[in-house]
Amino acid sequence: MPFTPLPPAPVPGLPALAGLCTLHQATAPGLSVDATVARLKRLHAVARALHGVLIARVTDEPQYELKMLYSHHAWLLAEFVSAIRGRVGEMREPPLGLEDPPPAALQLALDEVAAAPDGTHLCAALYTVLLPTLDEACAALHADAHPLADAPTRHLLRHARLDLAEALTAGRQAAQALAAASEPSASWLEVLHLAMAAAHGLDGTASEAPPCPAARFSTTPRPYDPVPRRDARFSDPYNMGVNAEAFIYDTSFPPEPKLLMLAYKRLREIDVPEMMASIIVETTGKPWGYTRDMTRQLWDEARHAMMGEVLFADLGVDWPALVRVNFTWSLGLNTQITALERHAVLYFIEQGLMPRHGKRYEWEIAQAAGSPLAITFQDYDWADEVLHARIGKQWYVSAMPSQTEALRAGDRAWSRVLMDWTAWQRDGLTTHENWWPALYADACQRLGWTPDPRVAAFDTSYADQRADLKSVSHSG
Repeated sequence: MPFTPLPPAPVPGLPALAGLCTLHQATAPGLSVDATVARLKRLHAVARALHGVLIARVTDEPQYELKMLYSHHAWLLAEFVSAIRGRVGEMREPPLGLEDPPPAALQLALDEVAAAPDGTHLCAALYTVLLPTLDEACAALHADAHPLADAPTRHLLRHARLDLAEALTAGRQAAQALAAASEPSASWLEVLHLAMAAAHGLDGTASEAPPCPAARFSTTPRPYDPVPRRDARFSDPYNMGVNAEAFIYDTSFPPEPKLLMLAYKRLREIDVPEMMASIIVETTGKPWGYTRDMTRQLWDEARHAMMGEVLFADLGVDWPALVRVNFTWSLGLNTQITALERHAVLYFIEQGLMPRHGKRYEWEIAQAAGSPLAITFQDYDWADEVLHARIGKQWYVSAMPSQTEALRAGDRAWSRVLMDWTAWQRDGLTTHENWWPALYADACQRLGWTPDPRVAAFDTSYADQRADLKSVSHSG
């Protein structure tokens, strides 16, 4: 007769219910699917609207730090929106109703935020009213959802609140700094509170609702402004006097001074979020996945700009004093060609960065120069561009007859963008100063580099060459 071992005795003290909750806690019925979905849809409507508000402000917000902040928080909200859409789709058959507008009072609050006249009011509205209330609604739903039956929703909300906490920490700091210079309208902020209260709260769970207040700023909707703006640190934004690519791709120049140009190229990528925001705002009829992916790329490009800022700091460079970071690329694309053509240009440039002389080459420069920080930054910059090429293929190339035609369309669109080199000079907007010799001399003195007369004499501009070193069109 075969031996049959006895089952092991239960081990006392092991976590019940996979550690989600106690047996006693699980005996409370919790929310129904319908109630949970209704509240998730409110959170979705608010997060999606605030994402759109932030994206729309990236281009014309002059403060560099706010451009970066808006880019980051737009991405965090895009991820939250995507998570909610996925969860609602798991709980209900289509139509899911995720595109339905929120109640009128809640829509008023969102419209008022979108119409905020400046960064001071926008940051006060976002970081002292809307996002704190959104976080409270997430906390309330997490508390009310059944810990076992609705564990996926609770998981979603826990992670969303981590992102919201991060956004609120930085956002409140921004709001306080702006308010110190110019106080936002307290009566307008009260309108936001009253509008949400009139909607039975952001999540619709409040038992009472006061009358809806009258619109203030949103009586005149704020149009999207495609013209990029910069703060005083960007003192010469039309300057195209230094062709960074011509220097970096010249293999006869040593690697150490190329670190300066790499830092400049990264910081100059501030114009990519400025341009990509215009694509997202002006492109309609796309599925949410398009917006999510494009927002991720916009945020990546903002990160790249900050990498340049940090690399300059690591090199001890006072970049506002020594470097002239322009906005001519985003200005030209945003004001002269369509959103689809801008996406074509973006994809064309990304493909040019994939061959060995592109991002890999910049990473090799960082290695040759012996800068651990630059190596890290270029490594991730390169990895990001691989992702961006995939995003371009999925959302741009897929709508074109072929990869070849997609690239040709981008090249043609870029070639049509006029860079008014002499006109900007004639109008007194810039002298196209060659700021490179002073930057290089400063670095040699501080970092102990032996000055190379040929490096110091570099004087190639963008007058006749694009960043890919092809000929450009310009007027004047």
